[in-house]
Amino acid sequence: MRLNHKHLALAGLFILGLHVAHATPLPGKTMPAFPQGPVKIEQLAYFPEQQITGIAVSRSGRVFVTAPRLSVEVPVSVGEVIDGKIVPYPGAGWNAYRNDGGARNDPKSQFVSAQAAVMDHRDNLWIVDAATPNVTGPVQGGVKLVRIDVKTNTVAQVVHLDGETTPPGSSINDVRFSPDDRFAYLSDVGGRGGALVVVNLETGKSWRVLDGHPSTQADPSVELMADGKPLRTPDGRKMNIAVNGVAISPDGATFYWQALTGKTLYSLPTAVLQDPARAAKAEPVVVATTHPACGLWIDAAGRFFMANPAESSVEVADSVGAPLRTLVKDERMRWPDSFAQDTSGNLYISANFIQDSPWFKKGVTKTPGAIFKISPR
Repeated sequence: MRLNHKHLALAGLFILGLHVAHATPLPGKTMPAFPQGPVKIEQLAYFPEQQITGIAVSRSGRVFVTAPRLSVEVPVSVGEVIDGKIVPYPGAGWNAYRNDGGARNDPKSQFVSAQAAVMDHRDNLWIVDAATPNVTGPVQGGVKLVRIDVKTNTVAQVVHLDGETTPPGSSINDVRFSPDDRFAYLSDVGGRGGALVVVNLETGKSWRVLDGHPSTQADPSVELMADGKPLRTPDGRKMNIAVNGVAISPDGATFYWQALTGKTLYSLPTAVLQDPARAAKAEPVVVATTHPACGLWIDAAGRFFMANPAESSVEVADSVGAPLRTLVKDERMRWPDSFAQDTSGNLYISANFIQDSPWFKKGVTKTPGAIFKISPR
């Protein structure tokens, strides 16, 4: 999840089974479908003083997370989880940025405020750096997509997004890739209220889509909930967050998105998004009425998974737009956020504990984070 300063207004266990057959991965999905049958949820790691948002799992089972500088300084913005601890990845140099670093900071080659971590179809780790420390900016030269070769643990490509694509107030959030890894499709919760961003990873060119369109904006009729009550700052201000969660169909032909402060899922053909001229005239399709959520995921069988932060649960539908039902519920999973899958099809999800952060609790100086795994029982 990504909070933008314009839209912040300033800033146990319940288990059901799946009954859909296991499916062979389609061209757009490198991980198999989520296993059928009853499931369980387990907490893999808990970080008492480190909020996390993004999560990615490599084919060899390595787990990577991102820790954006949302409200406090963080020692590591991108890390690998080893023995329950977050280790700087791909090394200390890329994690050397500090809010008070001054001339020592190099936004072009350091993670300023890494938001999302996603594996592409070739098992490369991509990091989305919004470059918005303390929900300000973005820092000039810092907005970027970084591709890391997890076999060599080295940065293989950096794609910088310019000020036209990510203007003042912009905050890129999450990403999905075309099956050939030529295009990246991102959500941006900032700018004039929200937009999609498309990047040609071969040429480095990028463009905004649906900037200011109702489909990418917060829904004023929606109230975010946490712990059974409206999620508001100590002085009563409401959190309005634009387009946040994204997903892509198994064949890579359809891109989906939704505002966090929203209840409507939208889509567009990726062929339209890839053409700036067509994208400029695009009218999105209303897919379903849902509820507020950060994390969206579609597996190789076409099943649709959705985090439900108000209920500390994960929901599933047999297809995008079909009725959602609870897959797992666990009160430890406070504000479930981003999804990933491993080579067995198991789901991983981060929890960012936003309701326990300094934004919403007086006297708090740190925000926890956690990782959960959903697998066959």
